[in-house]
Amino acid sequence: MNNETTTLISLKEAMKRVDHKLQVLEAQFRELDFTKDNLMQKFEHHSKTLANQAAQDEMWTAVRALEFTSMELNILYSYIIEVLICLHTRVLEKLPDLVRGLPTLASVLRRKVKNERIRVVWDSILEECGLQEGDITALCTFFIVHGNKAEHYTDKARQTYIRDITFLITNVVKNQVLQDSLLRAVQVIEKGKAVRTPEEQKSPLKESIPSVKN
Repeated sequence: MNNETTTLISLKEAMKRVDHKLQVLEAQFRELDFTKDNLMQKFEHHSKTLANQAAQDEMWTAVRALEFTSMELNILYSYIIEVLICLHTRVLEKLPDLVRGLPTLASVLRRKVKNERIRVVWDSILEECGLQEGDITALCTFFIVHGNKAEHYTDKARQTYIRDITFLITNVVKNQVLQDSLLRAVQVIEKGKAVRTPEEQKSPLKESIPSVKN
């Protein structure tokens, strides 16, 4: 075997070793890349969780810090409870076959997470009403914090006690997210009065309240 042949064999063996090392490095880079993506996903999920928790804590603090008189609190509570009842009622109207399985608004909120049909209906109703998921969080927080001591006022009573609920909300509620949610809740009820029949307006609200509280 001459020197040229020996050199060629040595070169081929060297190329094989280099190729093998490159393959090993490529595999290591793929593993590192996968690990990086996995860590990024976990970091993003953790960041969102912390952000959501911070937003929830801020909302609870804002609701608990509200400085309304008992009468003002009752009026706001009245708008909120009517919005929640309205949403629950409209879900049942669109899903009549699920009435028994959705006895409360809380059941709707729980089941929509895993039931796509309920979620689609819920999202469409929110859109029709001009509401967002964050509004529901704010309204439910208000209901949970103040519901045990608040009283429902009829529309006539509300108009008697306060002429401009919008001014009251913008003047007292400092948290912008909560303020916007309360204003939208009022808008939903005020717009709804224009399309309800006199019979619907006279129907007792108290009969519907348990479906939200339970």
